[in-house]
Amino acid sequence: MSTPRIAAALARRQVHYGWVVAAVTFLTMLISAGAVGAPGVLLLPLQAEFGWETADISLAMAIRLLLFGLMGPFAAALINRFGVRRMTLTSLSLVAGGLALSMAMTQLWQLILLWGVVVGIGTGLTALVLGATVATRWFTHRRGLVIGLLTASSATGQLIFMPLLAYIAEETGWRTALMLLCGLMVVAALAVLALMRDRPSDLGLPAYGETEVAPPAAASGRSVAFAAIDALRDAARTRVFWVLFGTFFICGASTNGLIQVHLIPLCADFGVPAVRAAGLLALIGVFDFIGTVGSGWLSDRYDNRWLLFWYYGLRGISLLFLPFSDFTLYGLSLFAVFYGLDWIATVPPTIKLTADRFGRERAPLVFGWIFAGHQMGAAAAAFGAGLSRTMLDSYLPAFFVAGALCLVAAVAIRTLGQGRPAAEAEKG
Repeated sequence: MSTPRIAAALARRQVHYGWVVAAVTFLTMLISAGAVGAPGVLLLPLQAEFGWETADISLAMAIRLLLFGLMGPFAAALINRFGVRRMTLTSLSLVAGGLALSMAMTQLWQLILLWGVVVGIGTGLTALVLGATVATRWFTHRRGLVIGLLTASSATGQLIFMPLLAYIAEETGWRTALMLLCGLMVVAALAVLALMRDRPSDLGLPAYGETEVAPPAAASGRSVAFAAIDALRDAARTRVFWVLFGTFFICGASTNGLIQVHLIPLCADFGVPAVRAAGLLALIGVFDFIGTVGSGWLSDRYDNRWLLFWYYGLRGISLLFLPFSDFTLYGLSLFAVFYGLDWIATVPPTIKLTADRFGRERAPLVFGWIFAGHQMGAAAAAFGAGLSRTMLDSYLPAFFVAGALCLVAAVAIRTLGQGRPAAEAEKG
């Protein structure tokens, strides 16, 4: 059945096709989360097989995280130019290709090239920008909830894949774990090819919550690079951009770059087996799914600045608590609950604030730059924590610094005034 027929059949049942697009996006982001999170599970097996230092492997992870973020604004411009479906298929192909080739790697430079550069660019072509674009294009009503669901797909991917990948790597080797990820990416690509569409107007539909079909966006004669840089130039004139950029830098430093990459090796330092530590990440994923979906629901109803204040504050306290947990089952479980509830719960309020201040069409581009800040923080933490482990023989200083920075972010976000349109946003 063709996509227009599916859309018509769903419409007769009072179901908007936007929910199908959201479901395909959820699946894509869920599987991509496995590729993003895999290095944290496979760090120890790589050390065991090749004898590479933690700092060396962390360099590849830092490059991947940095490119993952720096591609964000250009990914938004590429999506605007070439469409959601085409860019999503390109992303999945790059990531699957990079992971497949890495099964034959034997040198550190190959790890840096494949896991750092190729996978970094591939995952960065969509990343959270994909979810932000789908939510803003297809939904007016329930937008915050959709953003929460799509953002939570990363937590769900972690929930599903991290313990599974750790188990497979331990039982049959890390290459088998990568084969599983590559196969799942093929499944996601087939779903995107069959069901994904760029805009509601492609099917003659209004966005969910609207009554009139919006005309297709006028094609821009500007280059992709110019569109992204022009968005940065305009946004950089506002103080709200720099506050969101800075707090999201701290968000990345205290999540992807720290916990996702180094929690399992940290637990190993305290005698916690890798599979059990991966289970801890899964528990974080369970509570993050709850927290992020709830955050999307709350962001439609409450002041997003106060939401971010509490998210960053609680995250900071939980990170400062972790070194004192004694790494017992009770202590780690308590950490997983409080930390997990806002692992990426910061994303829906940040996207909402961006859309409120910069408008629907410009918001994905501006958020792409804000997300670049997130991944700069993640890259700094990924490399910094690995360096701390190599030079100081301990990860703990990195966790103390990340916790303190979260408390700074909680204070900084409260300096923003009430939401206003982009044209009226505060100037720096």
